[in-house]
Amino acid sequence: MSAQIDQVSVVKKSNIYFDDKCVSHTVILADGSKKTVGVIFPSSLTFNTGAPELMEIVGGVCKVRLAGASEWNTYGAGQEFNVAGNTSFDIETVETLDYVCHFG
Repeated sequence: MSAQIDQVSVVKKSNIYFDDKCVSHTVILADGSKKTVGVIFPSSLTFNTGAPELMEIVGGVCKVRLAGASEWNTYGAGQEFNVAGNTSFDIETVETLDYVCHFG
């Protein structure tokens, strides 16, 4: 995993969800693909997906439970997990979590 994303355009307006518990910015790559780069503050949230997502954890630790699963998995900096499109996942953080969400 690279420490930076090169040659992108950044949407200046932030994406703010869950009463300010998740804040991100959309970046658009030269090929037109999009990612979001953001933080999740300590909380327990449920995200719904449209497109498939690869969640890359840049900093912090989280517990994740994919839709339909009974067990939680723990992820930290340098790890990632996949989420199918048109589904959901639960995420719990006890410290600020830095992430990059890759779509598609």
